[in-house]
Amino acid sequence: MKGFDHHRLVLGYHGCDQKVRDQVLQEGARLKPSMNEYDWLGKGIYFWEHGPKRALEWAEQQEKRGRIKNPSVIGAVLHLGNCFDLMDSGFTDLLSKSFPQFRKALIGAKKSIPKNRQAHPDDCDYLLRELDCAVINWTFDRMKDQDLHFNSVRGMFQESAEVYPGSAIRRRSHVQIAIRDSNCIIGYFSP
Repeated sequence: MKGFDHHRLVLGYHGCDQKVRDQVLQEGARLKPSMNEYDWLGKGIYFWEHGPKRALEWAEQQEKRGRIKNPSVIGAVLHLGNCFDLMDSGFTDLLSKSFPQFRKALIGAKKSIPKNRQAHPDDCDYLLRELDCAVINWTFDRMKDQDLHFNSVRGMFQESAEVYPGSAIRRRSHVQIAIRDSNCIIGYFSP
């Protein structure tokens, strides 16, 4: 299945340390892709679509964990290119069909199937998305073998507590983008 070529620009926001922001904006450094086993959209450079406040909240959480000294945000103009958009049922159907093959490959290799896990006891969102990350990365590797390439992955996530009792709206819902091809980053700016 060929991805939809997004002919539009998106503003994305990346939470980081102020030092990283300054290196990118002042020295022309590039953001590095995340390669964590728990990344929600597989490997890539992560942005919150139109979400500077959410990016700063994330950076502030990282400061509390001792991973960032000075929370900051960098904005970017993104062209999604050939996007694996998880808000399109064609792509979620593809992942659903890919999973049995993924599971069969791991069982054949005598490897355990990863699971999405809680980051802390009160985590009802299973923030450590090891299963999702593994399935997305595995699927992309298979598609690459078929000469299919995606520049980005985009997904909408409902996260955190409901905004009022009985609501289906969650406090920290967001659209997240993982840029897999850094050429999709047109430029950076300070929000």
